[in-house]
Amino acid sequence: MGLFSRRGEDATPGYEDNAALRGFGGYEPADAPRAQPKRIRPRPKPLKWRRAPWFGLVFIALVAGVLNALGVGKPRPASSSPPPAPVVVTPSPRAAVPAAVAGWQSVAGRDGSYAYDVPPNWVPAPGTLHGWEKTAAVPGLRLITSAFLGEDFCGENTIGGAGVTTEPPSGLDAAARKAVTDLGVSAYSPDNGPLAAVTPDAGADAQITKADGTAVPARIVVAEVVPTETGECAARHALVAALAFGDGSGAPGVVVAYADSDRGGPSVRDDLVRIVRSYRFVPESARSTTTPPPTTYR
Repeated sequence: MGLFSRRGEDATPGYEDNAALRGFGGYEPADAPRAQPKRIRPRPKPLKWRRAPWFGLVFIALVAGVLNALGVGKPRPASSSPPPAPVVVTPSPRAAVPAAVAGWQSVAGRDGSYAYDVPPNWVPAPGTLHGWEKTAAVPGLRLITSAFLGEDFCGENTIGGAGVTTEPPSGLDAAARKAVTDLGVSAYSPDNGPLAAVTPDAGADAQITKADGTAVPARIVVAEVVPTETGECAARHALVAALAFGDGSGAPGVVVAYADSDRGGPSVRDDLVRIVRSYRFVPESARSTTTPPPTTYR
């Protein structure tokens, strides 16, 4: 399904956190054509030596010969040089925002000007860009300020996720419907089709709160998805929720949340709706700064 993920705070993610973007969301498409996100590929299948035992023997002999030629396994004189010093990486400071939903955890934009909340069994990854590549069959979608449910499920998959994007100016209902459709098709279809069936509901009006306390109109759409991906790790049913918001002066902001509805738990639909409803703008007085602990690489 063409999933990609890119981690790192400022690694040209294809979107730019910008708290001054016309009063909404704090993000906008920036240099997406230059971004080269790493594509996560399916885990390689094991070689079936039973079908070609001679190839396995030749391959092992070839590798052994190369290692012998390079001196692997041969005694070497003791080195007098000291071992390399460990590399210590200190992450950049990030804005911290208190959760608005009791018992949940917040996922904040880089400067803390906006945030949404996720349940305690989700993993916030606010510095991660993730999404699905556009192909001839699927529309693709990119999300910033991410969070994930069930990381490393079945290898390198996840059960669900969330993030923020924008849609072209077209009205809030149309923006929310486009987001759930693009995500449902891109996340739950093979790269070259056939396409997953996405059925959005009637939608509901909502609103979000700006940093100054005023309300901004919003629209929530939830879609049921019947995936066409196959395999034991593939979802059989999925849900996608999107909240589009704006005042009509520019591109609507959209926060989306999605999950495998069979593996996401009994409250998965309510959780997804609550995630997108929790999106808000955060006044500066409610933000703080935190620095994750250093990581040592040896």
